[in-house]
Amino acid sequence: MKVTVDQNSGYCFGVEFAIQMAEDEMEQADKLYCLGDIVHNDMEVKRLNAQGLRIIDHEQLRELHDCKVLIRAHGEPPETYSIALKNNIELIDASCPVVLKLQNRVRHAFEKMNKKDGQVVIYGKKGHAEVIGLSGQTGNSAIIVTDESDLDKIDYTRPVSLFSQTTKSTQGFYDIKAKIENRFGDQSQVVAEECFDAHDSICRQVSNREPRMEKFAKEHDVVLFVSGKKSSNGKALYKVCKTHNDRSYFIENSSEVNPGWFLEDDSIGICGATSTPMWLMEDVARCIDETTKKSVENA
Repeated sequence: MKVTVDQNSGYCFGVEFAIQMAEDEMEQADKLYCLGDIVHNDMEVKRLNAQGLRIIDHEQLRELHDCKVLIRAHGEPPETYSIALKNNIELIDASCPVVLKLQNRVRHAFEKMNKKDGQVVIYGKKGHAEVIGLSGQTGNSAIIVTDESDLDKIDYTRPVSLFSQTTKSTQGFYDIKAKIENRFGDQSQVVAEECFDAHDSICRQVSNREPRMEKFAKEHDVVLFVSGKKSSNGKALYKVCKTHNDRSYFIENSSEVNPGWFLEDDSIGICGATSTPMWLMEDVARCIDETTKKSVENA
């Protein structure tokens, strides 16, 4: 039995940067507040909590004064910065540069759409931290669409500017784009120039992982995909694994490994989401090695 940890898996730049900023700050203080889970992985959140990172929500932020608060990679709406200024809160801004650039693009598109009675549409998960930050650039007037049923929210007699949450599926974005184009109906001849512009704003660090994940899944008999259940990126990448290798299993940590999934000569691949720390995937690998050794000793 051979176990391989995918070295292309693990944190994207934005998450790695945010965690490094948090750890650097906590070296100088016993406690640091973080607005929402710093990463969609409970194991990593617990590890950082032990170092002094305290997770708060937006209501708790309003009650804080004269302290430091970390903004995670997902970014925040303008309102958060206003509250911090009012309450003398020092923000440690770890917003991902890709997300900040997208926020700026959405804000400018909103200003442009306002001049011609248009709409900003965001393909993403409603309630997701990044989507909240993006919608905040439009005064929360953006239309959030997750699947085809949400497309009824759009007024097809008015212009549309479409963006995507950075961690969504590339294929999903282009499917939504095509469906919106089709709904313009008789106006299709002017869609590209006047009625509808679509911006592929998906992070390439994320989208490029899909073909790599497909290749990795095909190279192994069994795939263990390690991710937090809250991670939308994790759900999307696991779907890629499952599509190309039916013996793919979604787990959060080593305690969920089932020895019954493996055969003696299996090649086992361990991979994860952009929010999965490398140490967690390596822990799963160690668990499998230890289980294998015990089986041999008891044989």
